[in-house]
Amino acid sequence: MLNLETTLTRIFPEHVTAASLNGSRLTEGGMAEHIGIEFVEVGANFITAKMPVDHRTRQPMGLLHGGASVALAETIASVAAYCLLDWEKQYAVGLEINANHIRSARDGYVYGTATPLHIGKTTQVWQTEIRDDHQNLICISRMTVAILNK
Repeated sequence: MLNLETTLTRIFPEHVTAASLNGSRLTEGGMAEHIGIEFVEVGANFITAKMPVDHRTRQPMGLLHGGASVALAETIASVAAYCLLDWEKQYAVGLEINANHIRSARDGYVYGTATPLHIGKTTQVWQTEIRDDHQNLICISRMTVAILNK
């Protein structure tokens, strides 16, 4: 098990980049593609993606839909979890997700950054902060992922 408090080592394989995630089997043809989620950065221990605040992601009052924020958070956390697995032997499924909606957004982009809180053999816990173009905190989410064997 990885001790995230004492290590600064890279947790993602070198081949995992934003470019490799966009249009991959993890994102193509699903909700992420439909609502315009695009991965923008993979760091040593985080993954960031952006999502437009537009007709696909707004609720009737013109504000970013809370469900769209949760979809962004779940997409990033799920992809991050998959990046740490042997795809031939394992897969990840969402076990639980929660979100606190802090502030609204009406336009531009929101950026979600997922970082691990726990990486175990059978579960992972990811925290995602979603911010707007001005770095205002829009939403914070935590997702538990179950790691299953094929």
